Amino acid sequence: MKNYMAVYTGSVQSRQASAWDELDEATRKQREAAGMKAWGDWMATHKDSVVGMGGPLGKTKRVGPEGVSDVRNNLAGYIIVRAESHEAAAQLFIGHPHFAIFPGEAVEIMECLPIPGAG
Repeated sequence: MKNYMAVYTGSVQSRQASAWDELDEATRKQREAAGMKAWGDWMATHKDSVVGMGGPLGKTKRVGPEGVSDVRNNLAGYIIVRAESHEAAAQLFIGHPHFAIFPGEAVEIMECLPIPGAG
């Protein structure tokens, strides 16, 4: 079994395409409640695969040779899962509430590799 980081992504375009911001408040609250229940159900169904709960991500600072700056990216949250293969890890997220109910764009999954030369 290997560990994989799954990153939830979302963009201004995905939010616009979902028309999330055009929903009236009552409808949006209903969808939020349904989405959070579905997310909780997903977590319960996959509890044996989840090795790091992760969470939502906030605003981004970038540090480089030129110093510190505010930047924008499409990263919305993350979670660490364990699976037999990269494909198996990806399959865990088919139909995930992040994009099936909420206005998220996708989930990107990458293997957590060992540090070269470390123990």
